Amino acid sequence: MGVLILHLLYVVAISAEAMTAALAAGRRDMDWVGVCLLSAVTALGGGSVRDVLLGHHPLIWIVHPEYLVLTAVSALVTIAVARVIHHLRRLFLFLDAVGLVLFTILGCNVAMEMDMPVIVIVVAGMISGCVGGVLRDILCNEIPLLFRSELYASVSVVTGCLYVLGLHFGLPHDPVMIAATALGLTMRLMALRFNWQMPKFVYQRDLH
Repeated sequence: MGVLILHLLYVVAISAEAMTAALAAGRRDMDWVGVCLLSAVTALGGGSVRDVLLGHHPLIWIVHPEYLVLTAVSALVTIAVARVIHHLRRLFLFLDAVGLVLFTILGCNVAMEMDMPVIVIVVAGMISGCVGGVLRDILCNEIPLLFRSELYASVSVVTGCLYVLGLHFGLPHDPVMIAATALGLTMRLMALRFNWQMPKFVYQRDLH
């Protein structure tokens, strides 16, 4: 997968994440500034948290401030077309799934370039893929999707593991990335379609 295609997919992914965040902000009656801020935090927050934890500087939105403009524009476009955007729900779910697996792979790449241990590489990928949504849900006073039973973080972990293991065994980079992306995307879409969930832990017994 060429660098240009990867960059294009990244732009599409952060735009989609920004638009889903704008919808979440609208449901919380935020003003336009709040909508734009929440969109930027959601789209760029996972990568930023990863880079801070790994000591990887400068942050991507500092190197590429145009990404901040892109998230703001995406948020404002969402405000403009909010009345009809519900018809595109399936498209947004698909783009969100693309963003999850793509951010995961990009996060793994950053950690690998820093020669981190395998487990740190996988966790870095998961942080990149999931934390933006966690920040969005926390700021919207909702239980983060990451902590529910829905397959989300597990998709990121599987994607990261397949990607890292494939490269570890010396397989060609592009086929490994395509295979990891395809598997992660398929898992996420199947989970949405068939409501696949992780086992829940329910404990309600009174300790007194």
